[in-house]
Amino acid sequence: MPTPPCAPQTLARLQAAFEKARGNVARVQQLLADEQDLNVAYSTLTRWVRQAGLRTPPPRAGEYSFAPGEEMQHDTSPHRVSIGGRLVTAQCAALVLAYSRRLFVLYYPRYTRFEAKHFLLEAARFMDGTAPRCVIDNTSVMIAAGAGANAVIAPEMAAFARTLGFSFFAHRVGHSDRKGRIERPFAWLETNFLPGRSFDDFEDLNRQVLEWCQQIANRKPKRVLGMSPEAAYVIEKPYLQPLPAVLPPVYEVLDRVVDLYGYVSVDTNRYSVPERFVGQPVTVYKYHAGIHIHHRGVPVATHPRLIGQRDARQTEPAHHPTPARVNRTPGVEAQLLKHHPELEAYARALKQRGHGRGVRALKRLLELQRTYPRQAFEAAVQQALHFGLYDLGRLEKLILQQVAGDFFALNRDGDDDA
Repeated sequence: MPTPPCAPQTLARLQAAFEKARGNVARVQQLLADEQDLNVAYSTLTRWVRQAGLRTPPPRAGEYSFAPGEEMQHDTSPHRVSIGGRLVTAQCAALVLAYSRRLFVLYYPRYTRFEAKHFLLEAARFMDGTAPRCVIDNTSVMIAAGAGANAVIAPEMAAFARTLGFSFFAHRVGHSDRKGRIERPFAWLETNFLPGRSFDDFEDLNRQVLEWCQQIANRKPKRVLGMSPEAAYVIEKPYLQPLPAVLPPVYEVLDRVVDLYGYVSVDTNRYSVPERFVGQPVTVYKYHAGIHIHHRGVPVATHPRLIGQRDARQTEPAHHPTPARVNRTPGVEAQLLKHHPELEAYARALKQRGHGRGVRALKRLLELQRTYPRQAFEAAVQQALHFGLYDLGRLEKLILQQVAGDFFALNRDGDDDA
């Protein structure tokens, strides 16, 4: 029989405090001091707890070993990243080959099944093959119902995985060590890759993290391997399942109606469509890098996809041409002038004295030109220009005087006396 760690009375008080503190030894120390007036050093207290058998020591941690090409592991983690001068939360997605520990990483503004398919496809391309089993946690991105051994993989994700030659395996809840190969790199990314780096956008972020994977993460020798992951990958590569000759495209099909401003909305961002399709239904094909818009099966617009932005617009100038402002004054002047120097000078002076661009005054002048005989009109304009008369009412009186002299024989010498 083992020797008690302390006096029986003290052991009884220790057991009562341990049960009341729910196994928290620091709280046990406080309870013994406050309620029993018993001050015990923490190191002594933990020894008593062990020797009394109040706490079962944790089992020795084991180690998983994998054959080449047997398994790959996938997980995500939120990271704070400086993009465009702002700190944002980006979703870090990573996949590792369990044998060689070769790592592939990409970042996304969010991580839905659409992004998951894109990531898995790019990871398969990077590894140039897949392992038959991919271990994941119990995320709803991959799992439709259940957890662990009872997990039901979402049908669309299971079908997509089959096209790449693998299936998902969800570990038990609370046993993240089952995918320890992929858990460790996240801390490395936060302490080695992200510090001191800033990025223009998500494209720049993914370019730099891919370079980090290739030049640092996969080339650094690992003690457990006795070589670098890149060297171990050379051994593992022949055991990977080859990719299909035709890889599955990753896209979503969305039905939209072009709004009154000539745009369609995708993920809070708006993309322009030619104005003739306002109010018309269109089909939007959302790819990772682009937005393709079709009307009745015919492509009508293509845009680069706005990633990591909200409530932004992507406008193709040809879709919404700015109406040219029609300057009607030159047309009126062209009808007036007819290479007539005096009329040109009069019209120019009239514009300077008129309101705005002087269109109304020029139209009235053109109306006078069309209404009265040419010779009478030109003579009156010449006379008005000479005397600086720019009141069109007075100009019309001058024209009428010219007309009266031409069409009525008035006896100015008194010859009409009977």
